Amino acid sequence: MTSLNATSDSVSTIDADALILGYDGDVTAHPQLPDEVRATIATAAAMLEPSAKVGTTVVLPGTDVNAKRVVVVGIGDGSEGDLRIAAGAASRACGKRPASVVVALPVADDAAASAVAEGALMGAYTFHDYKSDDALASYEGADWHIAGASDAALKRASILAAAVTGTRDLINTPPLDMFPASVAEAAQGYAQQFPVDVEVWDVERLAQEGFGGILGVGMGSSRLPRLVRIEWNPADAKSSVALVGKGITFDTGGISLKPPKGMETMKSDMSGAAAVLHIVLAAARAELPVKVTGWLCLAENMPSATAQRPSDVIRIYGGKTVEVMNTDAEGRLVMADGLVRAIEENPDVVLDIATLTGAQGVALGSRTSGVMGDDEVRAAVVAAADSVDEAFWPMPLPEYLRESLDSKVADLRNIGDPMGGMLSAGVFLKEFVGDTPWAHLDIARPAFNEGSPWGFTTSGATGASVRTMFRFLETRAGL
Repeated sequence: MTSLNATSDSVSTIDADALILGYDGDVTAHPQLPDEVRATIATAAAMLEPSAKVGTTVVLPGTDVNAKRVVVVGIGDGSEGDLRIAAGAASRACGKRPASVVVALPVADDAAASAVAEGALMGAYTFHDYKSDDALASYEGADWHIAGASDAALKRASILAAAVTGTRDLINTPPLDMFPASVAEAAQGYAQQFPVDVEVWDVERLAQEGFGGILGVGMGSSRLPRLVRIEWNPADAKSSVALVGKGITFDTGGISLKPPKGMETMKSDMSGAAAVLHIVLAAARAELPVKVTGWLCLAENMPSATAQRPSDVIRIYGGKTVEVMNTDAEGRLVMADGLVRAIEENPDVVLDIATLTGAQGVALGSRTSGVMGDDEVRAAVVAAADSVDEAFWPMPLPEYLRESLDSKVADLRNIGDPMGGMLSAGVFLKEFVGDTPWAHLDIARPAFNEGSPWGFTTSGATGASVRTMFRFLETRAGL
């Protein structure tokens, strides 16, 4: 198993597969790196024309150190954000399946040390559960030694990295094996390991209690939908937060079928639910004094003889009716059920996390998520994101878009004006939150990286929103 350790030893004397050092125009000094060793490495590195640009790397043989190789990485301005990115990029230059890595980037305090450790663990992440290579399958990760870190910094980094990588694992698992019931089973399994309570609604209970959104979306699949409630409820809770996650384990678009190319990454349509699950677990592991209740709205959106049709009218939990104009606008239907049920428990604030609209990527690109909702909650989410260097951008919910959701036969319909589709989806969800303070996080494109790795972001699932939401919870706890 991957381990994270602090070290106070001279980093040049530790036996390791790799030693990571920083570069800001010169190989950076570190209290645990003898200056004569640093100078020798700097001279050798200069021959390879290193760059201070964050995340750029050059690799040297381990001369004058006990590590087999030295990875010199650009650290930009040396900020927490740049150090996190640098550690992530450097972690992928440490060779195939390293057993031990020493990281000696310049850190000024615990926050910077935690950022370095987070970046290293997240950048080194691989998903190889389906590889037949025996050596790869047996690899359990490296022992990471972080110079200059305290135990407290490493504990926080370990919790965050585990939450991000656990989220990635769920999303990266092929939909053949990751479907509503298996996600519910995974949540129940975590309840055996952590002090959280888990409750599962099967299809019969969903029908009895009137969860028309989740049932409508999931009725076309032979693998029936679920609703999962997972709760961390400490005795000293200072606040209560509800998190609602979109968990479409695979999205074909239903009867409103996507083109084949549009389906290739649709195992990622459960990213919101995966994130919510691991955010709650992280809160429990960190023993945050905040009650956190996660709601995983799980369905597989398939076309079949039993699938819902365009022009069907469904009844959302709580009674509102929705005319389904497009079955590929399904996420908002399951989320509506989850929001109404979550608010029934009177949380202080509710946030939903969803890969909701392609329009999000059109508006903000593949690395910046959108956040909408009440001004105060939206601002708090953006502040949390800024503090952990995750890109979230505040977006409006224009009142005029509500008219485009009017239906002639139901209370509203599930699609509105195609111009501003991210915003009209948020306006739809707003109909189901009442007066409860609320924000909606659309992570559609940032949740899954279809390109090459960059920084600590690997290809495939990214774990978008996890670090932001953990920081949001810490703030609610007064930390």
